[in-house]
Amino acid sequence: MRRLPPLNALRAFEAAARHGGFTGAAKELHVTPAAVSHQVKGLEEFLGQPLFHRLPRGLELTEAGRSYLPELTAGFDQLARAADCLRGGDLAGRLVVSVLPSFCAGWLAPRIGDFNARYPEIRLELLSQNRNTDFETEDVDMGLRYGRGVYPGLEVVRVLEEEVFPICSPALMTGALPLRGFEDLRHHVLLHDPASLPDEPWNQWNTWLDWAGVDGPDLDRGHGFTDTTAMISACVAGLGVGIGRSALVRGHLRAGRLVRPFTVSRPADYAYWAAFLPKTRENPKAMAFLDWVLSVSGMGSTPSSSRDGQKEGKDPL
Repeated sequence: MRRLPPLNALRAFEAAARHGGFTGAAKELHVTPAAVSHQVKGLEEFLGQPLFHRLPRGLELTEAGRSYLPELTAGFDQLARAADCLRGGDLAGRLVVSVLPSFCAGWLAPRIGDFNARYPEIRLELLSQNRNTDFETEDVDMGLRYGRGVYPGLEVVRVLEEEVFPICSPALMTGALPLRGFEDLRHHVLLHDPASLPDEPWNQWNTWLDWAGVDGPDLDRGHGFTDTTAMISACVAGLGVGIGRSALVRGHLRAGRLVRPFTVSRPADYAYWAAFLPKTRENPKAMAFLDWVLSVSGMGSTPSSSRDGQKEGKDPL
């Protein structure tokens, strides 16, 4: 006879681990933070050891929690696959996702190994392109786009939010003209993303300089890149100072290839969205991919949404 912990306690622990706290888990599970805390405490008592260190600003997995979480996640994935099979779902075969090149290179591609481990039978094809998709005429199941989420005729789900802030190579922080404040930017080359739009102001240098009250840097002196990935590469190479988006530069920051010369950052006006036809909700492969993206981004499980029609609108990519 199996002696299993309560399913609700397992769900509470897994959600709290992903969100780093009881509040985020409570929102996802539609219960109170106290209820999540109680469930986790019960699971710890069942297992005979703590799974979290309770810290003033959140939770931190104990060694036991870090060991337990991957096994539990794999078990939940297996349960989901089994349920899909019973419902007639198909979690095997080809799935085509249209994605921005910068988001693919900077955030999605480094995480695909985890998706493959969870769904080994899904053959994911990432269509990297800087344009919107007509889902009625093109062989694409889902698009991941950057904008305000206004895509008439499609269902949309917010999958990732981010912040924007100046970035540069560590080499620019030292030397004869070190970067200590915004006023020091007049001695350095500014790197620009000309594709940034007026309603996305914090991706543009003029907005940052106006906000900091700094005059002097010549905005026409720097280099422009229509591809965000190329601009980030130029920053890594020490060619100048750019404006980074947290989702795309986190790996470079952790590896020490980039640094933040100033401590300030701003929430991005845009976010990353999954966009798809309403009928795609009947595609278990697409919904499995969406659930996976939401889980690794920390945005929770798939919410419902409803928008009618056929094509993406004119919201930016």
